[in-house]
Amino acid sequence: MKVKKIPMRMCAVTKERFPKCELLRIVKTPQNEIKVDISGKINGHGIYIKKDLAVLAKAQKTNILARELEANIDNDIYKEIENIINN
Repeated sequence: MKVKKIPMRMCAVTKERFPKCELLRIVKTPQNEIKVDISGKINGHGIYIKKDLAVLAKAQKTNILARELEANIDNDIYKEIENIINN
């Protein structure tokens, strides 16, 4: 029986590699909108962050998401990410 390969992605904040299912994708769409991509299929430039409140706090403090996506990140996006992590 063949073992299925687990896709790995790197967290933009911690630079650690995790299975894709343990991360949350944030996307800058071609229309320059920032969206939280739960499905993992939205078109655009995406980055991943670990589903952890400490990592989210560090991302917000150091402004990593804005630098990686080259766009301003509203507080609404951070609140949406926090809600997804808490659920």
